[in-house]
Amino acid sequence: MLDNIRNFCIIAHIDHGKSTLADRLLQLTHTISDRDFQNQVLDDMDLERERGITIKSHAIQMDYEYNNKKYILNLIDTPGHVDFSYEVSRSIASCEGALLIVDATQGIQAQTISNLYLALENDLEIIPVINKMDMPSAMPEDVADQIVELIGCERDSIIYVSAKTGDGVPDILKAIIERVPSPKGDASEPLQALIFDSFFNPFRGIVAYYRVLNGTIKKGDLVKFVNTKKEYYAEEVGILKLNQVPKDFVEAGNVGYIISGIKAAKEVKVGDTITHVARPCEKSIEGFKIVKPMVFAGIYPVDADEYEELRASIEKLQLNDASLSFIPESSAALGFGFRCGFLGLLHMDIVQERLDREFNMDVITTVPNVEYKVHTTKGEIIDVHNPSGLPAINYIDYIDEPYITAQIISKSEYVGIVMTLCIEKRGTLKNQVYLTTDRVELTVELPLGEIVFDFYDKLKSISKGYASFDYFQSGYKPAKLVRLDILLNGEMVDALSTLIHADNAYDFGRRMCEKLQELIPRQQFDIAIQAAIGAKIIARETVKAVRKDVTAKCYGGDISRKRKLLEKQKKGKKRMRQVGNVEVPQSAFMDVLKLD
Repeated sequence: MLDNIRNFCIIAHIDHGKSTLADRLLQLTHTISDRDFQNQVLDDMDLERERGITIKSHAIQMDYEYNNKKYILNLIDTPGHVDFSYEVSRSIASCEGALLIVDATQGIQAQTISNLYLALENDLEIIPVINKMDMPSAMPEDVADQIVELIGCERDSIIYVSAKTGDGVPDILKAIIERVPSPKGDASEPLQALIFDSFFNPFRGIVAYYRVLNGTIKKGDLVKFVNTKKEYYAEEVGILKLNQVPKDFVEAGNVGYIISGIKAAKEVKVGDTITHVARPCEKSIEGFKIVKPMVFAGIYPVDADEYEELRASIEKLQLNDASLSFIPESSAALGFGFRCGFLGLLHMDIVQERLDREFNMDVITTVPNVEYKVHTTKGEIIDVHNPSGLPAINYIDYIDEPYITAQIISKSEYVGIVMTLCIEKRGTLKNQVYLTTDRVELTVELPLGEIVFDFYDKLKSISKGYASFDYFQSGYKPAKLVRLDILLNGEMVDALSTLIHADNAYDFGRRMCEKLQELIPRQQFDIAIQAAIGAKIIARETVKAVRKDVTAKCYGGDISRKRKLLEKQKKGKKRMRQVGNVEVPQSAFMDVLKLD
């Protein structure tokens, strides 16, 4: 039975034609009828279609007849973006083979390489495919050289296709059947299944997707999830076609889904193992880890009355996206909101976009920052995600900040400016490898806090869109960090506080003050905008008062009379300044937070 099953995934950089190729495979195997077909059929979110990226991984089963023998092909689709690399690693662990897709016009990019390394670590059979052969700017020979150099395959094992026109796609199906090994496993052993994805159905609860390594899961079985230690009845099990197809059982080697009426997303973790309560497996599948957020930001409702609605919206979103974490927090300037943890900047962007589209929530997001470890003089270690959580300076021994190792692949003519950008961001160059004569791979160690703002955008613009970027967290190092506060008339605005490296604080503080001076409307009294580190003011701008011409009624040159009126006005302004508080318009918050 296992001989005719093939489990494979697709590895590609963003926009190299992964979803289009998946469409062709589904059409060729008649998994989808022409009536149901639409482009990027596996990307079911509008956001995925618009941006051309895969956010949630999907799985689908295809039936194919080859040499008069029927085969079952399970395609486990993977997201291409660096923020979702844990999901990719679990999808890869569920497969025996991978299609490595490279764009004939662009060649190999950073994320292709990092996902390829994941696949090689799991001993997957790699089938190299060069896509977009129909493009006039295709360079098949050069790209083939890059692939041969990267994975050391034979040149004639590379398949040339155009997913758009469908040329060469049958060769891929043939290669999957001939080259990808069939899954190993024993249907009579105790149940051992790896969860590689889950999503929330509002009527049925959480639906978990899994690959059965050993054993058989039947409808009505009492199963338990090893890492969360929760037990459930399998109300429905089945396989994944375009829609879910219920079956009585799913056995070893196959991919399926389970519905057991789970309502809380926290109870289903990607990478967990499913086994039977009565006859559990001896050990869980290796590689499970709880996904840790890397970037933190406060999300506040624009209208303070919508706090409870925002909470409900984030909770619903979390059911679909278990890697989002949040805790309530409050700010004097913005009211009540939530401190949310994200996997990276793209993840943060997508969560904001989904809150707006799916729940109609208008939100303000504060400056994103990362998690610092503060070592106190008493020898304690405190995790700080928010500048206001930083202890007083006299209690701090030193602060550790997270570092990442980044792989940047670029054309060789841009190496100089890319290095300059990395050095500006306090990076250190670890390695430099020429992949071909005009493509170079740089390995750089950078503080995560420096790339959170605008690193990716700047990298794309200085390299005219050629450079690609991929990273993984490499640990913590001590850093010289200070808390930069913004004061309005001596009052601290907590939403604008940031933790920043001491060398960049002066420049950043000055730019913040200048920007706020433009944005805050003039009022009846002078407003002092100051940037401060502790008690030391490092930058200041003043919003001048709107002044009424009180001397208009004086005629001629009666200077003493004019002076008396001006002094009286000055006293009034002084009193007004003591009682008047500075209103910062919401639009100003939005613009300051997009400072770069």
